[in-house]
Amino acid sequence: MPDTAFDLVIAANRLPVDRVSHPDGSVEWRRSPGGLVTAMESVMPGREGAWVGWTGQPGDSADAPFEHDGVYLRPVHLTDEEVSEYYEGFSNDTLWPIYHDVIVPATFHRTWWTAYETVNRRFADAVCGVAAPGALVWVHDYQLQLVPAMVRERRPDVRIGWFDHIPFPPVELFAQLPWRKRIIEGLLGADFLGFQRVADARNFVRAARQLGGWTTRGDTVTVADAEGVEHRTVRAAAVPISVDARGLAELAETPEVKARAAEIRESLGNPTTLLLGVDRLDYTKGIRHRLKAYEELLVEGRVKPPEVTFVQVATPSRERVNAYAQLRSEVEGTVGRINGEYSVLGAPAVHYLHHSYPREEMAALFLAADVMLVTPLRDGMNLVAKEYVVCRTDLGGALVLSEFTGAYHELHQAFVCNPHDIEGLKQAIMHAIEMPEAQKRRVMRSLRRRVMEHDVQRWAARFLANLTGEL
Repeated sequence: MPDTAFDLVIAANRLPVDRVSHPDGSVEWRRSPGGLVTAMESVMPGREGAWVGWTGQPGDSADAPFEHDGVYLRPVHLTDEEVSEYYEGFSNDTLWPIYHDVIVPATFHRTWWTAYETVNRRFADAVCGVAAPGALVWVHDYQLQLVPAMVRERRPDVRIGWFDHIPFPPVELFAQLPWRKRIIEGLLGADFLGFQRVADARNFVRAARQLGGWTTRGDTVTVADAEGVEHRTVRAAAVPISVDARGLAELAETPEVKARAAEIRESLGNPTTLLLGVDRLDYTKGIRHRLKAYEELLVEGRVKPPEVTFVQVATPSRERVNAYAQLRSEVEGTVGRINGEYSVLGAPAVHYLHHSYPREEMAALFLAADVMLVTPLRDGMNLVAKEYVVCRTDLGGALVLSEFTGAYHELHQAFVCNPHDIEGLKQAIMHAIEMPEAQKRRVMRSLRRRVMEHDVQRWAARFLANLTGEL
């Protein structure tokens, strides 16, 4: 299938599909479960759209473009070495720590930066190859921060937006990057930069002013041409992402999901209180702090199995990166110690599940859980918090939420905590357990109203309105 020109081009690290290989050697592409895929579904209908991204499998050459669910998919290939240096290295062992408060130290390698530039150029070339004259180009996330300027260099006719799904760090942390100015230059190739929080947008504008010398005013950065003549402004603003609220609510209302929720509770011994954590296995998610708080509550006798149990779903993540392998070892060791000391026969204190689960199973878990623990040390948004409250169509349950998530700024009526304050985290958990049901229902009603009104479709519409100058 030859490259064709499209009016809307999405560029993200991954394609919206996963390759499934069958025993007979045939290959099938299945829709990915991620929130970005759902978000883009709301803007694709009625548009001629293309999606540029990596297949998730390393290889020496790219797959041919193909169509899936009416969207033209343009694969970008990565070699094994590029997966190691661009993705696992620079994206996740250099940028990710800097952008998440340096919870673990960042690693700086010039070869990783070179790979990052090379792969970003490959993405930009692919975007330029499928963008129609005057197209809207929407680039996503920290893996592709150089793409906006690279596309503008070749295609000044298109309108370019970039959205940051993770936090953008304060200038004092961002300044550690040896390639800080190059990254800012890359982002300033866009017409509009979207961030999860107002603070993130302000951090970027401040970095452009202090580290690059660009002129800023309010939420805009003025960009000069090669001769130094100021000729273009780039706007940076908060456009917090959300979830497919109506779709999730409808899913949670299905008899199958309700029956599965009851089955989950029964399989756990029908506890009085079921605590639930659902996270990628990442050091930013605060899983170790959460386990420490729960263990202390067990020690103090304030919670005890089988009346109270805790299910922690930890989706595998970046397991070839050393910090993640170490985290898995620490978490699994802590879970083993807690279960060894505080479980009773037939009722483990912690049910630890190192798997990913389909959407239907997650909805059932949300319905089954009495208290949802969303306690990251730093998170751009955290869509699990929004998914939980949307699925609670019964107005049951309680959300314990870290103040260091983007979601906190919209869901501040939740049981808010500072996850670094173990004593405060314990109090938030107990408050969520012990608050009278009528009060908890009022809280949940307020949380659900916010997410239902500010869903993923509204997010996508707001971003595109900002990009096209309608806002």
